[in-house]
Amino acid sequence: MSRWRAAAARISAAAESRLLSRAFSRVGTPAPQPPCRGFSKASAAAAASSRGPAAAAATTTATAAGARPEVRLNSMFLSKPCSLALPPDSPLRVEDPKFEGIKHLMLTLLLFYSKQSKSIRGANVVYHRITSQVDKSDIFDVFQLEKTFKTTFSLLVLHMWLILRRLKEEGKDGVKFGQYIYEIYNHDVELRVSKAGVNLLLTKWMKELEKIFYGNIVKYDSAISPEARQDDLVNVIWRNVYADEGSEAMDAAAVPAIQALARYTRREATCLSLTDKEAMFSGNFKFTALLPNSPSPAKPVR
Repeated sequence: MSRWRAAAARISAAAESRLLSRAFSRVGTPAPQPPCRGFSKASAAAAASSRGPAAAAATTTATAAGARPEVRLNSMFLSKPCSLALPPDSPLRVEDPKFEGIKHLMLTLLLFYSKQSKSIRGANVVYHRITSQVDKSDIFDVFQLEKTFKTTFSLLVLHMWLILRRLKEEGKDGVKFGQYIYEIYNHDVELRVSKAGVNLLLTKWMKELEKIFYGNIVKYDSAISPEARQDDLVNVIWRNVYADEGSEAMDAAAVPAIQALARYTRREATCLSLTDKEAMFSGNFKFTALLPNSPSPAKPVR
């Protein structure tokens, strides 16, 4: 958490001055207000539960389409893992355009069909799948998180780790493809930091965020290894995603949400391992929906 003192302090100051609203303008969500506690949603949910089922149901987040379904954290992400690959007839699938004749020849000469070009297009689609999951309000509602730069960045890193971990299973090709995704991620984070109003010493903050990224990757790898204890992943997620600055003990009100995010992480890791190479390299997969009947993300453009 010490690195967050330097990297997040400047960004949080920007949020307090309402500059953070621009960082989320591209997903059409209102700017988050800096919370006095990191777990105000978790505490509110716990308090509502203690008042009874009716009160708990009343805390369900409302949307333009109506009330969201009640979130039962203790029963979520317990189903058998399965492949995340999109079916052949899915409207979310992204395919390279099929050209013939002179168009195909010209695109070939322009290296449109080269291995590198295909990898870059695929990496863009994969990263779109990540941001579609992380930028939606569902993930913050389900896991009872305030939408701040820190929580968004932490979830972004978590999903990047899930993807990079899966790609390592494909050997050198997977590692190289993962590098393309990382470069896209790095550019996106730089834009988010800049839009948050942190333009002064931007390079310094990006280096700090890079250290946090690699530090979190190592911790997640360790927490999910065969030698890890059952609660290691829960503790890592608490520190990386939920913990306030200077927090030592885990917030009791946040425990159900933290445990649910740990189950989600384990299940997605297994689901991605069951997802075939073609789907991973083309981006034709979709993370597990967090809420039933949740609108599908927009189809990415190659």
